[in-house]
Amino acid sequence: MNVVDSSGWIEFLGGGSNDGFFAATISDASRLVVPTISVFEVCRWMRRELGERRALEAMALMQQGRIVELDTTLAMSAARLSLELKLPMADSIILATARAHDAVLWTQDDDFEGVTGVKYIAKKKSAK
Repeated sequence: MNVVDSSGWIEFLGGGSNDGFFAATISDASRLVVPTISVFEVCRWMRRELGERRALEAMALMQQGRIVELDTTLAMSAARLSLELKLPMADSIILATARAHDAVLWTQDDDFEGVTGVKYIAKKKSAK
């Protein structure tokens, strides 16, 4: 199983320089787990940056995977991970979701660099 964190979805959907790193994982919807916090973060970013239509297209793509809602057990696990790894709330929920589903977490968020069970690629700086 696989989880793509919000930064990965945004990179893929926005055509960023690391989009290829996430493409195969996102394309394999049968093995994709999608935390609801990622739905929130991606929808918010897409609406703000690319508009309503693109946000709706992104949501349709994300819903091809298995959507996992935050429940009490997952929240408690995320709180523990947040304290242990000094992760922000959303990151800890995403990691807890990945671990609860024996999934690999794919990301370019440097908060996850070196964390067990994570496939990390450094975010490339855009040329200006």
